[in-house]
Amino acid sequence: MIRGAGSQPAAASQAALFLLLLPLAAQDVPDLQVEKVAHGYRFTEGPVWSRDGYLLFSDIPRGKIMKHVPDGATEVYREASNGAAGNAFDQQGRLYTCETHTRRVTRTDKKGRIEVLADKWDGKRLNAPNGIVVSKSGHVYFTDPAFGSQQDTRELDFYGVYHIAPKGQLSVIARPAGRPHGIALSPNGRILYVANSDDRNIRAYDVDHEGEVSNERVAISKIDGIPAGIRTDDKGNLYVAAKGIAVYSPEGQLLTTIPLAETPSNFAFADPDFQTLYVTARTSLYRVRPPLLSNAR
Repeated sequence: MIRGAGSQPAAASQAALFLLLLPLAAQDVPDLQVEKVAHGYRFTEGPVWSRDGYLLFSDIPRGKIMKHVPDGATEVYREASNGAAGNAFDQQGRLYTCETHTRRVTRTDKKGRIEVLADKWDGKRLNAPNGIVVSKSGHVYFTDPAFGSQQDTRELDFYGVYHIAPKGQLSVIARPAGRPHGIALSPNGRILYVANSDDRNIRAYDVDHEGEVSNERVAISKIDGIPAGIRTDDKGNLYVAAKGIAVYSPEGQLLTTIPLAETPSNFAFADPDFQTLYVTARTSLYRVRPPLLSNAR
């Protein structure tokens, strides 16, 4: 491992620490500590916590996946990530990555072997896979939008939300008019949420025991800002990276918003006690502790 240029230990960033007291209707909310723990990147995305005790996140333009450990050290985890965006771990500790430059979804096993899970649909290359989530039973769901110059090189005539079954079958579960971005599952795995950046909403789908989805509906609309990464906590509250981090109840009621110095792209519940929210926001990685309402595993 080599130290990432532009990273810094947590001890050196104490000047960035500040407290926020956020109102939350009818609930007692503790003071939140928001700390910048690493900076100097070009565009951060895809944070995910490993049970082995570290956080991974992507620096998309530099084509690197970074590794941050709780003591504050930030190092390069993967030097050539092919424009990695979203990342996820499965129950076996295997890493799933959306590679925007090679337009594919890969899985890396514990020995470092990389396997391509999806790169084409109907003989045409995917647009640029972005967000990804893996259920406890091994079903993989990912979004395939196209941003910036990716729009000019598309082979598919639609934006997609895809499902990879445990045995490897790939299927399209949605073809929204707007670009799908972040993706997450409810705590019990029975609802799939997808953020739509163009429509500025969150769509929900029911998930059956076979991993198939149905009953598409708009769960949250008129989001302030462009929704990107999304997560749920263990109470089913939905966290949306948009203009700050907006927190919604399972019923879609806006509870509060966590402001940040930079626009967030994504976040992950992390640290051994899962009482920390790590946030990727443009050039930096932030840490929010304790999380607002609950935790997520």
